[in-house]
Amino acid sequence: MKRRIAMLGATGTIGRATVRALVEQGHDVVCIVRPHARTAPQFAGATIRIADPADPVSLTRDGFAGEQFDAVVSCMASRTGAPKDARAIDHKAHSHALAAAQKAGTTHFVLLSAICVQKPLLAFQQAKLVFEAELIASGMRYSIVRPTAFFKSLSGQIERVRKGKGFLLFGDGTLTACKPISVRDLAAYIAGCLTNEDRWNQILPIGGPGPAITPRQQGEALFEMLGQAPKFSSVPVGMISAIIGVLSALGKIVPSLAAKAELAKIGRYYATESMLVLDPATGRYSADATPETGSDTLFDHYRAIITGEIAPDDRGDHAVF
Repeated sequence: MKRRIAMLGATGTIGRATVRALVEQGHDVVCIVRPHARTAPQFAGATIRIADPADPVSLTRDGFAGEQFDAVVSCMASRTGAPKDARAIDHKAHSHALAAAQKAGTTHFVLLSAICVQKPLLAFQQAKLVFEAELIASGMRYSIVRPTAFFKSLSGQIERVRKGKGFLLFGDGTLTACKPISVRDLAAYIAGCLTNEDRWNQILPIGGPGPAITPRQQGEALFEMLGQAPKFSSVPVGMISAIIGVLSALGKIVPSLAAKAELAKIGRYYATESMLVLDPATGRYSADATPETGSDTLFDHYRAIITGEIAPDDRGDHAVF
């Protein structure tokens, strides 16, 4: 069934793919783009409107523009995860979108969240959870999608290894695991939330096709593809904790260092926590309990970059290394 969609976060990597998936499914998509996104992509089959999600007046007046929408799909997220940015985007901007959606007669809100909110130790995770709770309490139909790791988050060491350098690991490289998911598969899953009733009023953890893989396994596969003998370099997790302690202490005097301490905390989190479903009863992550979707694999992605079939990922703030 064709639906009229208000799309937030359309200029991001997942957002662009989701717009394509929605248009391909025949939906009428209106992309509400932030004013500073001067190079907003022109999506074939979609409309672009300039509005500021952080400004409820602009969002309602210029984005929703007094029109009716069947659903809101949001792939909007803070760029850095720093506390100020997280509060402004992951929570407040989404709250404004929910209020505007309710005024527009919207019946369904599809939210791209993150699987890491299961163990909320960071500011952006807490901000996401606050909005998730608001959305659930609103009475609007919702689909909250919590994906595992993205391919581009795990592809930063290809060029490093190609040049003969060691693959960097935290600890021995087996502390964590994930079921990586491609942009294409995640976008298809998000778009499918509109019509798949099993995904309505649900929190939806989702990974790509298994099995779950560790960082060491990622490195081993990369060396094999490049025809090189495995060579790993280990970064002690304790070193990151020490850096966080120093930056946090100095951050009381120099605010910019406090922000760096938060970014270091994000790095430590991903170095020590698996991107899999967390069993609250045992406190352990479970690969078996983590649902799968799609057919794209991380190792196929590696091969495509190595052979030049696709360009290296523009990782931005998704980089681990």
